[in-house]
Amino acid sequence: MNARRSLRSVKLILPALTEATSPYWRPIKYSLFPPLGLATLAAYLNPELEISLQDEHVEKLDLNDQPDLVIIQVYITNAYRAYQIADHYRARGSYVLLGGLHVTSLPDEAAPHADTIFTGPGEQTFQQFLQDLAAGAPQRRYESAVRTLEALPPIRRDLIQRHRYLVPNSIVVSRGCPHHCTFCYKDGFFAGGRSFYTQLVDDALAEIARLPGRHLYFLDDHLFGNARFARDLFRGMKGMGRIFQAAATVDSILRDDVVEEAAAAGLRSLFVGFETLSTSSLAGAGKRQNLGRSYREVVRRLDSLGIMINGSFVFGLDGDDGDVFSQTVDWAVEVGITTATFHILTPYPGTQLFTDMAARNRIETLNWDLYDTRHVVYHPSRLSPQELKRGYDWSYEEFYRWRSIFEAASAHGSVKHQVKHFFYSAGWKKFERAWDVAIRIKQLSQIRPLLEAVLAPVATSATAQ
Repeated sequence: MNARRSLRSVKLILPALTEATSPYWRPIKYSLFPPLGLATLAAYLNPELEISLQDEHVEKLDLNDQPDLVIIQVYITNAYRAYQIADHYRARGSYVLLGGLHVTSLPDEAAPHADTIFTGPGEQTFQQFLQDLAAGAPQRRYESAVRTLEALPPIRRDLIQRHRYLVPNSIVVSRGCPHHCTFCYKDGFFAGGRSFYTQLVDDALAEIARLPGRHLYFLDDHLFGNARFARDLFRGMKGMGRIFQAAATVDSILRDDVVEEAAAAGLRSLFVGFETLSTSSLAGAGKRQNLGRSYREVVRRLDSLGIMINGSFVFGLDGDDGDVFSQTVDWAVEVGITTATFHILTPYPGTQLFTDMAARNRIETLNWDLYDTRHVVYHPSRLSPQELKRGYDWSYEEFYRWRSIFEAASAHGSVKHQVKHFFYSAGWKKFERAWDVAIRIKQLSQIRPLLEAVLAPVATSATAQ
């Protein structure tokens, strides 16, 4: 496309992270949240343009069109697919932009597939690009330096096909994280500027007020990252009748009363990065915010507030041996973790972990399709790659056995909380066919009231022993 040509049509695309032929493909997992980042960028476009947003996880892409501008979001495990789509549209004469985590970590790899690439957050650089494009002088690369969420235009949620997602009311009110774990993919994404910043509280509350329904899911990496912001946000949410889910760190749950404020505002489920039960492994991964903190106290405090826990655990850290799998699963079941997300340690390019492993020749493959935390792509320290993979698979199977679900549910003192635990945990993993049918007949929205019912508040005084 001639850079001086005025825009008439724009297409925003999120390529599929995993092809449906993969044994790890779970339609419900990829039908949870809409592509909020692309909808955020769309807000800067002239609303009179013909704008479409397509998510390949939930719909088949139409590649027979010829939009003037194509914007593609690139993660590591959709990189090859993203490049394929980008090359296709460039051959058809479209002007193609690539941005996202993978482009930021490997810009020289992405650049040959795009007319322009973006590194880091795009709120400010995308505005500059649109001005440069209108002037006929777009740059080949834009690097984010200014970091602010003030005066953002309302997200173009009208472009999102709500019926295709279980949680269309996803929202982000901050960017980044104040911590710097060596394995964190997003840490490098925010390099070159502030690594953690928030919206104004009033702007965040206004965005929440615009969302229909009752349920929300905060996709922020660390919703409690700024205690003052979080406290003011939760106080502003009181009386709005919302129930919501979010993510926070171990230290933020224990340090003050923010989690109580969150519970009063409607927090019912929290993603918590426990990562490992090993103190030495935490130190080695730079996860200092967990050091010296009692995981059992975290569970006890959240349980007392009726907040379910999705615990995150990483296998393959240098201190891990063959006992790590049973030790982790046994602990998670014993204390009543509702759902668990297990990961194989993955050295993403752009992270300190990748740099260190590459320097010691421990990287086994650069096939980005395998960098999904389900495959072993490096040489572990105290486990063989086969042992690590088998242990990872075993952990999922063991944690989500009916016996384990019942045992974990019984860890809660309140019968109502036990019932909630059972339905939430079993519903996520044991009814795959039901989810598939709902997705196929486009009825995910009909299941949303069930999710809200399970998340409804329950008073409990249970403690983790």
